[in-house]
Amino acid sequence: MINKEAIYNLKNIIKNLYLSDDLPWVIGYSGGKDSTATLQLVWMAISDLPYEQRNKTVHVINTDTLVESPVVSKWVNSSLELMKEAIKKDNLPFNVHQLTPNFEDSFWVNFLGKGYPAPRRNMRWCTDRLKIKPVNTFIKQKIAEHGEIIMILGTRKAESTNRARSMENLEKQRVRELLSPNPTLKNEYVFSPLEDWSNDDVWAFLLQFKNPWGRKNTDLLTLYRGATEDGECPIIQDKNTPSCGNSRFGCWVCTVVSKDKSMEAMIGNGNSHNDWMRPMVDLRNEFEKSKDEREKRSFRKMAGYLQGSYGHLNHGPYLKQFREEWLKKLLTIQKSIRDEAPEEFRSTILISQQELEAIRRIWVLEKHEFDDSLPRIYKEVFGEDFIDPTWVFSDSFGKEEWDLLKECCQDLYPDETLLFELMYSALDLERYSEKTGNRKGLRDNLKTLISSSFYKDENDALSYYTNINVERREYGLEYASRFFETYDNPRYQQDNDDSFLEDSE
Repeated sequence: MINKEAIYNLKNIIKNLYLSDDLPWVIGYSGGKDSTATLQLVWMAISDLPYEQRNKTVHVINTDTLVESPVVSKWVNSSLELMKEAIKKDNLPFNVHQLTPNFEDSFWVNFLGKGYPAPRRNMRWCTDRLKIKPVNTFIKQKIAEHGEIIMILGTRKAESTNRARSMENLEKQRVRELLSPNPTLKNEYVFSPLEDWSNDDVWAFLLQFKNPWGRKNTDLLTLYRGATEDGECPIIQDKNTPSCGNSRFGCWVCTVVSKDKSMEAMIGNGNSHNDWMRPMVDLRNEFEKSKDEREKRSFRKMAGYLQGSYGHLNHGPYLKQFREEWLKKLLTIQKSIRDEAPEEFRSTILISQQELEAIRRIWVLEKHEFDDSLPRIYKEVFGEDFIDPTWVFSDSFGKEEWDLLKECCQDLYPDETLLFELMYSALDLERYSEKTGNRKGLRDNLKTLISSSFYKDENDALSYYTNINVERREYGLEYASRFFETYDNPRYQQDNDDSFLEDSE
């Protein structure tokens, strides 16, 4: 039971731990109830110390995935600004950091640019790129500077049976009192001051003790009330941490769960103020549906080769048509937010200029889509040119040549589904080598392209893949044994998804 005496004792524990060594602290703050309570406890404890004893830094880190729910993002950003003001005013040893993924790791660059399929429970490619890597990069930097660090998290055993089991296992490995080792990062120790708290304990503390950086915890409660009662999205450092797709503080594009109850609740609980987010939910639902729509993805892997299991080919990245359609819908939503959303949300950015530039380069330079459709889509939506000051690549071929080549391929060989891709890719490879004056590797590149594009259609590719593996099996050579297992095998979907990333890095 949380009461004033329990809080007093816990503050003393935090003070003693803080004073026991010179290792810097890192606190994960997501803006939700658990991380808020954790940071508030530490803040209150250190504020009680004399100024001369506040001699080591406490780093407060927040991970912005760039696809956060706009409502929560606004809450978090304003909270971080209040923290900075309070830290300066009260001479506290806190340092606030907002971490973001590298642009090449962002959701849109991978989903719309490279064509990664919508994430699902068995293929959470986004978790590592958007959350784990930014946090681990920061922590490794601090470990390199100081040798060791202490990570303070708001994890609680009451969150789930799996969480309790994991925390109890780590407790057995403690090398110091209260500090558990991080199983994925050496020289990092984890302190969880709320480990034995219940959900009610967290709210009781937040509503009884004033927020020290000036936020009203009653406003946080109001933020939660609109959604189903759920966990928050924690600072994630390993892929075994439960997904936050159905929580209050998840990414708005998350498709790990079939329905984002929290976002829909924000809109549907009689709050017309949030109606502007409805198109975002609709687009997210379209992404979620695409997980089962194999026809939207290439039947070849990212690098162009075939891979199969359970009698089927494992599909790869999204096709050009659907990547372009989704980009146009996303930009249309962003324009409607800019023009029609409540004033405080009109500056919301769903996809950044840097991400658009990165997507353009992937489409044109890596996928050889020389029609360069991104600037055209942008102008259709916003009615203005797409300004890309770093674009220096030749536009000697464009949409006119693209359409002409496509028409010729379809007229001459209407049943050859890969012919057009083979031709525009070969043409672009030749053009690039001529422009740069470097023909080294051109022959090998063309050979690889032809070997991955000579199939008439998916059935032809499946027949080829089957025959190859039958022959290899008969001659005692290595073959894709899982391809011959039964399609209704429960492992099918997971294997089909997991294999996607084998050639994507």
